[in-house]
Amino acid sequence: MASEGSRIFAPGLLDGLVCVVSGAGSGLGREGALELCRLGATVVGCGRRREPLDETVAAAASLPGTIEAEAMDIREEEAVERLMDGVLERHGRLDVLVNNAGGQFLSPAEAITPKGFRTVIELNVMGTWLMTHAAATKAFIPQGEGKVLSVTLSPHNGMPGMVHSGAARAAVENMMRTLSIEWARFGIKTCALAAGQFGTDTMRTKYPPEVVAAVPSTIPLQRLGTEEEFAWLIAYLASPAGDFISGTTITIDGARDNWFGAWPPGVYGTGGKPPAEERRAKE
Repeated sequence: MASEGSRIFAPGLLDGLVCVVSGAGSGLGREGALELCRLGATVVGCGRRREPLDETVAAAASLPGTIEAEAMDIREEEAVERLMDGVLERHGRLDVLVNNAGGQFLSPAEAITPKGFRTVIELNVMGTWLMTHAAATKAFIPQGEGKVLSVTLSPHNGMPGMVHSGAARAAVENMMRTLSIEWARFGIKTCALAAGQFGTDTMRTKYPPEVVAAVPSTIPLQRLGTEEEFAWLIAYLASPAGDFISGTTITIDGARDNWFGAWPPGVYGTGGKPPAEERRAKE
C-alpha cells in the first residue's frame, strides 16, 4: 500500500495540478504517479495494459490527490488524441506531462532485426513525440505554460546490447533540448531525465540473473536506485521549484555515467557476445 504522505515534500505542494504519466502501471512510472498524487495532484496514468494501471489506481485510494487510468498505446495517434481530449474535457487543463513509457530488450546488435529496432524507435521516439505534441498543441500552448519530463537512459557513453534504445533515447534528449528553445515563447519547459539502474521489478526479473547481480558493482555508489528517489525528482520538477529548469538532461544514476566500466556487467559470453535476455515465445 502506498504511504499517505510524501517523505520529503510539503503536503499539498501540487494541489490543483493535472498531470499525465505514461507507463504508470509499474516501476518508475507507477511510483512517480503515486508521488504526484501524494502531493495533491490529479494524475491520469496511461499504459498498454489495464490490470497494472488498475493496481496503481488502487494503491492511490487513500492519497490526497487522485489517479485515473486509461489503457492505450502511445504509438497510436488517435489514441493519444483521445487521451488528451479526455483530460481537457474532464479537468479543463494539463500542467505536466511525464513521458515515462518506453521499452527495449537486451540483445547483441547483430541479432536485432529491423522489426525489433523499429519497434523500440516507434515506442520511445514516436510515442514520446505524439504525446508531447498533443499536450502542447491542445493544452500547453493555449494555456501559455506547461512542463514535459521525458525519461531517457544512462549511461550516455554507449550501451552494448542496447543500441536500439541508446539511439532512441538520444533522439528524445535532443527533442527536449530543441523544444525547450522553440516552445519557450509559449512558457513550456522540457527536460529529459536520464535514469540509470533502478531496483524495479522489471530490472530484477527481465534481464539475465548474472547481469542483475553484477549491476550494483558497476555503479560508483555500489547500489541500485530506488523508485522513490526517481519519483522525488519528478515531483521536484513538477513543483514551482522546477520552473526555471528547462532544456537540459538530468542524469540520476549514482555516478554511473562517469564510469567507463563494462556494460552489460559481467563476463561476456562465448565469442565476446554480450548476454541477451530470453524473449517470450509468441503465442
